Amino acid sequence: DEVLYGELGEILQKKNTYGKLQTTNYKLSTINIEFISANPTGPLTIGNGRGAFLGDVLANILSFSGSKVTREYYINDAKASTQIQELGKAILRRSEAYPGPYTDSIKVGLKKKYATLSEMGGDTVGYLAAQEIQKDNKKTVEKILKIKFDVWYSEEKLYKNRLVQKTLNALNGNGVMYQKDGAMWFRASEFGDSEDRVALRTGGAPTYFLPDVAYHFDKLTKRKFQKVIDILGADHHGTFPRVVAGLRALGLDAESVTPIFTQIARLTRSGKEVKMSKRRGEFVTLEELIKEVGLDAARYFFLEKSPDTHMDFDLDLAKEQSVKNPVYYIQYAHARITSIFNKVKNRGIFNFQFSIFKLLKEDEELSLIKKLIQFPEVVADTANDYQVHRLTRYAYELARVFHNFYEKHRVITDDKELTQARLAFVKATQVVLQNVLGLLGISAPKKM
Repeated sequence: DEVLYGELGEILQKKNTYGKLQTTNYKLSTINIEFISANPTGPLTIGNGRGAFLGDVLANILSFSGSKVTREYYINDAKASTQIQELGKAILRRSEAYPGPYTDSIKVGLKKKYATLSEMGGDTVGYLAAQEIQKDNKKTVEKILKIKFDVWYSEEKLYKNRLVQKTLNALNGNGVMYQKDGAMWFRASEFGDSEDRVALRTGGAPTYFLPDVAYHFDKLTKRKFQKVIDILGADHHGTFPRVVAGLRALGLDAESVTPIFTQIARLTRSGKEVKMSKRRGEFVTLEELIKEVGLDAARYFFLEKSPDTHMDFDLDLAKEQSVKNPVYYIQYAHARITSIFNKVKNRGIFNFQFSIFKLLKEDEELSLIKKLIQFPEVVADTANDYQVHRLTRYAYELARVFHNFYEKHRVITDDKELTQARLAFVKATQVVLQNVLGLLGISAPKKM
């Protein structure tokens, strides 16, 4: 038990730095985390929610662990891409790819700005529309999701700076390209992919392969990141191996690029799925969701499960103001602690020696101390394997063990020394609770 008491003292001394890794191979490594990167063809939907908060919290954890982390958002706005051309056609009413009132409102805005809109090509209109949509999405990210990106990287810039052309030239120079059926192919199968891939279509338009490789080439060579983490939707499972193959063909360390795939999230209300379709212009935007359940609940619920499992987001539970709601339950632990300290304000009760910790002998006290001192290990494991849901589970378990102690024992008693020991111990609980909630980007309210 001496070790437990010593660790309790350390929590009180280190406060908000408790849990930081002391010696680690992450130290001073530069990490790029690219996440959200939603297509600028519509608003951010709940499909973007998992990746958004996962990327943000992973960045928090890796920064806390001593790495220099860059949060990056990749904007798929290249005029050469099919989706931008389709968006342009939809706005000009030459295609039904993006129907619904959303594209209509974008068109109204563009018409006010550009009198000659109807005479422009689909790619130009698509690009202009994408800029407007991206402006709205950026506002949502910063004001509603409260996520701060360091870099907003435009795909169109890859073409303007000739990085796509340079990548093609480099692959050509390495003898890994060939012509077939009028298209230009990359020998991906020689570098670990299941088959060869088209790099330039018949007619010369690039597939996604080239800009994707150019983008990673830029991160690893020009910007010299030691680690690159891509948080991608599950629909990228099939396309990622060709990017890895492309990097290998260029002689780069493809192992320094780690993808994390997020599975689909479904919304449920009263046990039934809330149906939606982006194609039909019906979707639940992230902004609508956060307005309904609040940012804290949205963050927790999206982070609660491993990203590679399907998840149901229970709207009723997320809004519930009771201990059934895990977010409420965790925050309630913090509010209870605050109310204890409000009762003892100005009573000079905090002048004590660490030796009084030996008065903490009850099972519930020892269980809570053991849970508190797991925190540095939870942080280290998560910085190592990127399994961010470990943190939500830890926060919930910590709250559970605290509530269990609180409901069985009084903190303020007639025994002054025991009261001091318990107050210090509850303070240590508050420190760790604030640290874990801080990493999760969830608030620690003083009262509920």
